[in-house]
Amino acid sequence: MSKKIGFIGLGIMGKPMSKNLIKAGYDLTVCDINAAAVAEVVALGAKSAATPKDVAAVTDIIITMLPNSPQVKTVALGANGVIEGARAGSLVVDMSSIAPLAAQEVAKALAEKGIRMLDAPVSGGEPKAIDATLSIMVGGDTAAFEEALPILKCVGASAVRVGDVGAGNVTKLANQVIVALNIAALSEAMTLATKAGVDPELVFNAIKGGLAGSTVMNAKAPLIIDRKFDPGFRINLHIKDLNNAMETAHDVGVPLPLTAGVMEIMQALKIDGCGENDHGALVKYYEKLAKVEVRRKS
Repeated sequence: MSKKIGFIGLGIMGKPMSKNLIKAGYDLTVCDINAAAVAEVVALGAKSAATPKDVAAVTDIIITMLPNSPQVKTVALGANGVIEGARAGSLVVDMSSIAPLAAQEVAKALAEKGIRMLDAPVSGGEPKAIDATLSIMVGGDTAAFEEALPILKCVGASAVRVGDVGAGNVTKLANQVIVALNIAALSEAMTLATKAGVDPELVFNAIKGGLAGSTVMNAKAPLIIDRKFDPGFRINLHIKDLNNAMETAHDVGVPLPLTAGVMEIMQALKIDGCGENDHGALVKYYEKLAKVEVRRKS
C-alpha cells in the first residue's frame, strides 16, 4: 500500500477507477485535461498534477486510461510526457484499449529509459468500472504483473496475464469482436421477434437460460427493451476498437468478415447521429430496416 500511484485520464472509465483506488487507500496523483473531473477526484483525497511528466515524477506506478493509441503515445512519450518524469524502475500500466503494435512501440521507448510497462485493457464498461468488477487482460513481464496485481484487484474482479506486452490488447480486440457480434445477433433476433408480433421481453426470458444466453444478452436486452441507450460504452468507441481489430487482423493475415459487417452497421449509425449512444443502439439499424421498434409491451 506504500506505493504512490499516478492516474492519467479521468474519463467515463478512468474517473470511477481512480475513485476506487482512493477508496482502497492508495496515495493517488491525477491528471486530465478536464479540470472538473480532476476537481471531483481531488475532492475525494487525490492530489493533482499539471502534466503527465509531473505525475510520473512523484509516483511509482503510473496508470493511463486514454481514448486511443495517439493519446497514449503523446502522454507517455511526448513533450511533458511520462517518459520525461518517470524514474528508472517505474512501472507504467496502460489500461487504454489501443492497437497492440502501439503498445509495443511505447513499451520499447520506455524500456530505453529503464521504465517498465504493462498493457492492461479492461472489459465491462462504466457500470463495472464503478463497482470495481472489470475484467482486466494484461500483457507484460510476469514480475511487473505481480507487482501491479494488488492495484488491479482494486478496480477489477479479475486480472489475467495473457502474454508479453501487446497480448493484453490482442485479447481486448478479441473481446470487442465477440461483444459486437453478440449485440448484432441480439438486435437481429429481437427485431425479428417484435416484427412477428411476439413480446421481446418474453423472448429474452425464454432463451436466456439456454445456449443462446450470454453475459452480453443479459446486460443489453433489458436496456434495449427499455429504450435506454445512454452510453455504458459508446458506439464511437466500439468503432475505434473494431478499427484496431481489423488493422491488427490484416497485419497478421486473418480475415474478419463478420466484424467488418458489424463495423459498417456502426458506421451507418454514426452517420445517423447515434455515435454517442451505447452500443446496444445497434438495434436501431435493424429497426429502421424493419420499420418496427423493439420495446416492452406492457
